[in-house]
Amino acid sequence: MNKKGLAILMRTKMRPLPSAAIKRVNQMEVPPQENSNVVSSTPNASINPPRDFEQVRDSMLSAILMNKTEILDAALSEFCEGYFSLSKENRRKLLLTLAREYDLDRIQVRELMKQYLGLELPIGEKAQHSSGQQEELSLSAFYRIERNLRHALKPNYEVLFERLNTHPGGLKFLSDIRADILSFLTEENFPSLRALDSYLKEKLGTWLSPANLELHNITWDDPASLLEKIVAYEAVHPISSLLDLKRRLGVGRRCFGYLHPAIPGEPLIFIEVALMKDVAETIQEVLWDDPPIPECEATCALFYSISSTQPGLSGINLGKFLIKRVIDVVKKDMPIISTFATLSPIPGYMQWLLSKLASAEISGPTFRENLLKQEEEGALVDAAVEFSSSKNGMEVMKYLLTSTNYEWTKSAKIISVLRPPMMRLCARYLLQEKKRGKALDSVANFHLQNGAMIGRLNWMADRSEKGLTQSGGIMVNYIYRVENIEENAQSYYSKGHIQATSDVSCFVEDHEQTRD
Repeated sequence: MNKKGLAILMRTKMRPLPSAAIKRVNQMEVPPQENSNVVSSTPNASINPPRDFEQVRDSMLSAILMNKTEILDAALSEFCEGYFSLSKENRRKLLLTLAREYDLDRIQVRELMKQYLGLELPIGEKAQHSSGQQEELSLSAFYRIERNLRHALKPNYEVLFERLNTHPGGLKFLSDIRADILSFLTEENFPSLRALDSYLKEKLGTWLSPANLELHNITWDDPASLLEKIVAYEAVHPISSLLDLKRRLGVGRRCFGYLHPAIPGEPLIFIEVALMKDVAETIQEVLWDDPPIPECEATCALFYSISSTQPGLSGINLGKFLIKRVIDVVKKDMPIISTFATLSPIPGYMQWLLSKLASAEISGPTFRENLLKQEEEGALVDAAVEFSSSKNGMEVMKYLLTSTNYEWTKSAKIISVLRPPMMRLCARYLLQEKKRGKALDSVANFHLQNGAMIGRLNWMADRSEKGLTQSGGIMVNYIYRVENIEENAQSYYSKGHIQATSDVSCFVEDHEQTRD
């Protein structure tokens, strides 16, 4: 093992992996609050001496009010260090102070609105006969109040955000602060704190626009400090060893990340790509059950993992821009690549299906939705006779899917009879189950809003415990057809229309025809 490999291994083992609060983009799930006392950690937290609340609040006020550069830089540094030394409760208290006491001046806004509404527009015959100069003069009061309104509608904490953005380490600090805000909002909905979050999110989205980000092709030759972050933050398909990492960065594979100059050496988001002959049907194909093909034979670029490293950037869709940039780069470097697709999890499927089965169990026959076709029910009851004595197919299905240690996956017969209903219901879940007009599944929503289409469902594609828990082992390929990306994205955004191949849509259409 070389020195770099040893460094990565040692540092990653010595440092705990990121908490579950890290946003997994490819899973796109709301991070579970496993421990309500956990607040986003930073390296500074353990080395900064504790400071009392008033001291940190005063440094925050100084950072907002001071204008002299030398004093301002010192105040910003003191505030950043002091914040990380605070307890969770005092961080919450400080952020609420910022949200409530440094908000906009609503009395001033109301007064300006009254002035604005009191102005008379130059209308009618008088306006038609007035000269350009007269019209300009009559509108000057409008321009003045509109300018003053724009200024008054900016909260006072904008000054702090703007100054931190240009301060060394400030952008990362703002991201960490927002991670805390999001954590606090899951515990209690403070309207003032939510307004603060909304404003900070908008600012971060502007500062982290694609024009300000560098696309970096991550390779084994990168510094160990960067590679250890890939190991630590990869949560979709965890990196099991240094050999695994080296393979993912080697022949037939690519890893691209977005970096920002203000946060050097730390990708904000990264995507892993496999170069293949065909679109993969199982994750085992991607994770090197077989040696890679020569790159000159590859015709497909398969995106198999997208991971965000910053919980505080939740809701800022960097993944959309990253995918498009990577497609452009790969097309330019390898013109032979003609297919761009994903092999993605379906994190919400089993939760949805089990809730449907549980609901059917407690509903009377009149109101019960029968999720199974007649032949599917008969096949399930017959095949599962050694597992369950029930004659109700949905009860049998629920029993099998919730069995200890996924016993159903050890029987070829059970796997065979579960496949038709599981695949059909998965197609229904992805195509028809929606929330506010958009796909209920978070990963589906992510790729569909980026302009992808649903290409194929893959049975028993991920037999890991995580894959079986999330989706019964089913994975899905989303296809990015370059010529249709913008059209698909617009259709999904405006109408909620989901594009899918006939291979997927036929599952739902066949069932509807059977019912008719």
